[in-house]
Amino acid sequence: MNNSSILRVHHRPYPQPLVPEVQPRGTSGYHLSMANRQPIVAAEWYHCFNRGVDKRLVFLDEDDCERLQALFYLCNEQHSSTHLIDLGLRHIRLEQLIKRKVRRGLPLIDIGAYALMPNHIHLIARPLFDDTLSLFMQKVFTGYTLYFNKKYERTGPLFSGRYKSKHLDTDEYFKHAIQYVHLNPAELIEPNWKKGEGDIMKIEKELLEYRYASTRDFFGLSRPESHIIHDVRREYFDKLPKLKSMLHDAQAYYKENATFLDR
Repeated sequence: MNNSSILRVHHRPYPQPLVPEVQPRGTSGYHLSMANRQPIVAAEWYHCFNRGVDKRLVFLDEDDCERLQALFYLCNEQHSSTHLIDLGLRHIRLEQLIKRKVRRGLPLIDIGAYALMPNHIHLIARPLFDDTLSLFMQKVFTGYTLYFNKKYERTGPLFSGRYKSKHLDTDEYFKHAIQYVHLNPAELIEPNWKKGEGDIMKIEKELLEYRYASTRDFFGLSRPESHIIHDVRREYFDKLPKLKSMLHDAQAYYKENATFLDR
């Protein structure tokens, strides 16, 4: 699958993913409710979200996605310096940075999952020390905005203010959030998949081919981007759900709650 074509085709504004929270049911009954403003606590998991200002696209081609993933890797250390963040407009792939052993120092956060969408980002993260989640997010979004503005000859903020976060305060919520993030890119493959449209086998196949989310890492498929991810499978999942089952359960959930979620 050509990921760049996916990023270019869907230039419509995506539906607002911050919807009223409902009680979890099955594997998919989780939604990122409006951001909490409670203090971020070290060693706790959070579902973080940010979108482009005015819902604008923030990833226009594969190089943009590669840059954000490289920043996830480079910025996740206590002593990363500005020259690592402001990388100019060079084409940079994560495997090049890994081979050069650019990274050093203690990490700021654990990344349990992520998904890059054309106009927004999902990240499940656990700060390892006080204030390190905010520091990580500031470095990533500042570095990416500098790159994006220079590349596309624009000025001003790229993202819609400070990132939003939801505390995943139970193992159940954490597992629901992990699956919610990994299913997010299904919308790029079949916009109406939640209504039961599209070929489930095709959606499953292309989700596993989508390089700008951690779905492949969750299911144990090796790739350079696995260096970004903290493996949560043994810690939280006695048995991994099958991706096809996740999709079917999600469709059943959205069908059952369609009236409430469409308000």
